[in-house]
Amino acid sequence: MTHPPVPLGTFPTPLEPAPRLAAALGLGPEDLWVKRDDLTGLGGGGNKIRKLEWTVGAALAEDADTLVTTGAAQSNHARLTAAAGARLGLDVVLVLRGGAGASRSGNLALDGLFGARLVWAGEVDQAGLDAAAAEVCDRLRADGARPALIPFGGSGTLGARGYVRCGEEVRAQVPDVRTAVVALGSGGTMAGLVAALGTGSVLGVDVGALADPAAAVAEFAAPLTAQEVTARKLRVRRDQVGAGYAALTGAVTEALRLAARTEGIVLDPTYTGRALAGLRAAVRDGSVRPGEKTVFVHTGGLPGLFGHAQAVAAAEEGAGAY
Repeated sequence: MTHPPVPLGTFPTPLEPAPRLAAALGLGPEDLWVKRDDLTGLGGGGNKIRKLEWTVGAALAEDADTLVTTGAAQSNHARLTAAAGARLGLDVVLVLRGGAGASRSGNLALDGLFGARLVWAGEVDQAGLDAAAAEVCDRLRADGARPALIPFGGSGTLGARGYVRCGEEVRAQVPDVRTAVVALGSGGTMAGLVAALGTGSVLGVDVGALADPAAAVAEFAAPLTAQEVTARKLRVRRDQVGAGYAALTGAVTEALRLAARTEGIVLDPTYTGRALAGLRAAVRDGSVRPGEKTVFVHTGGLPGLFGHAQAVAAAEEGAGAY
């Protein structure tokens, strides 16, 4: 049974033309539009709000009083789960990879501001992180709480429903959209867009969060559409991961500066920076072409910029002396 979503965001999000960025990429001035899902409202904004409307809605329907979720230290999903809990009067426990003390800025600062409790799981893989979260839920139940475990990244078929709605917004705002470009992390965002727009109309740029992100997208999207969705049918670029999920690449540094200096739009170094670097590469190799409408889905993540020492240093180096 699918429970109704709980309203958390401000929708539809704006769609803005980006003619100067388009020209810098080699597209026509009317070819590129930015879907501002960084402006979803709650907790600093970002794509996870659309997913949380569904996953938290299900938790409320099951009478949960505590939300538990997992992620990296600078997880946008963890931040917005904390914000959703604060808005709804729910306790939140975040089970994070790594250890305390690595950073006091970015999303971690907001996690604390929203009142979330943190559990550090150490340097574990995804299976280890899931096991740590299950143990936390067991301890909460033993203490009389009613926890609901929100999946990694908010992703799954349920959370992907939020991005079906986003895809429908995009289609209404740009009826002749050829390609929607989006960062591909845990898979739910791209899955919902694929269900709404079709496998050929969505380009996902892998950020290195999963070993096989295309398989996750196909799994989450297939129940939401009548079309056949397989990993082989998806448009996925895997050329922007670099040294790994947390590493800053030269292409991403260039993408951050390009968006900021052409349109005054701030991207983050893990997700949207990689997505724009992937779009730039796609224009260069001809898989995204001038004369076709392209929508860049800005999934947010700005607080993560301030928790990424390399990205902050690179941004500061870009300021010239007068």
